[in-house]
Amino acid sequence: MLRKGLVRNDLLLLSASVIWGFAFVAQRVGMQYIGPFTFNAIRFAIGGLALFPVILYLRKKDPPQVGKISAKPYFVEKYGSLLLGMILFIASTFQQVGIVYTTAGNAGFITGLYVIFVPVFGLVWGKKTGIPLWVGALLALSGLFLLSIKSDMSMSKGDLLVLAGAFFWGIHVSLIGYLSPKLNALKLARNQFLICSFLSFGGALIWEQFSLSSICAALIPLLYGGFLSVAVAFTIQVVAQKKTHPSHAAIILNLETVFAALGGWIILHETMTLRAMTGCLLMICGMLYAQLKK
Repeated sequence: MLRKGLVRNDLLLLSASVIWGFAFVAQRVGMQYIGPFTFNAIRFAIGGLALFPVILYLRKKDPPQVGKISAKPYFVEKYGSLLLGMILFIASTFQQVGIVYTTAGNAGFITGLYVIFVPVFGLVWGKKTGIPLWVGALLALSGLFLLSIKSDMSMSKGDLLVLAGAFFWGIHVSLIGYLSPKLNALKLARNQFLICSFLSFGGALIWEQFSLSSICAALIPLLYGGFLSVAVAFTIQVVAQKKTHPSHAAIILNLETVFAALGGWIILHETMTLRAMTGCLLMICGMLYAQLKK
C-alpha cells in the first residue's frame, strides 16, 4: 500500500510538471493577442475562482480536511495571502513579460533555477546547506552562461527578465514552505491567485489596451494557463507534496523545464543550438544535483 501511494504521488507530480512545462507554450501563444498583465490577470482569476467549488466540496464532505486558519498574532500568518499574492504578482510579471522576448524553452529552463535559489534563501533562516547545493549551483550557472550569454557577454532582455522572475519564484516557494503548515493550503492558494489577479488587472489598466475580441482570441491559452496550470496543477502539487519529501518532489517537478523545451519544439517549432542544448543539460544536471543529500 505504501509503495502504491508513493507511485501515485510521483505520477501526480509528473502530471503537474507536464502541465507547467506546456504552460510556457500557452503563455507565449497568448502574448500574440493580449499583453502580459492582461494575460496574468485573467488566468489567475480563472485559477482562483476555480478553487472555490473545490474548497466548498471539501468543507461539505469532510470539514476537518479544510482545517482552520491559525489565529496566532504573527504578521506573516495574518497577512500570508497578501504577501504571497504580491510576490506571485512580481514573479509572474517578470516571467510573462520576459517570455515575450525569449523562447518557451529558454523560459522553462531559466525559471527552473528557482530550485537553486530556495536553499540559498534558507541560509537567511539559519538552514545549513551541503556541498551538493554549491556544486549544483555552479553547474546551473555554467549552463545559464552557455544558454543565454552572448559573445559580447550580454544577456537578452527576455532571459534577464525571466531570471529575475526565477529569483522571486524562489522567494515564493520559500514562503509557501513556511506558511502552508500553518494555513489551509487551498484557501491560501485561492487567495494569493485572486490577489495576484487584482494587481495584474491594475497593471493592465495602466499600461495595456485590450478588448473583448483580443481576449476571446487568446481564450484557449488563457483557459490552459488559468484552469490547468494554476487551479489543477497547483492543487495536484498541494495534494501530492503532503506525503512526499520536498527534495524528491523538486526533482520530479523540475522536469517541467524539459517539457517546456519539448512543447516549444513540437508546437512553436523552436530550435536550439548545440551550445544552448549543452547549457540546458548542465542546468538540469545542476538543479537535480542540488537536491541531493550527503
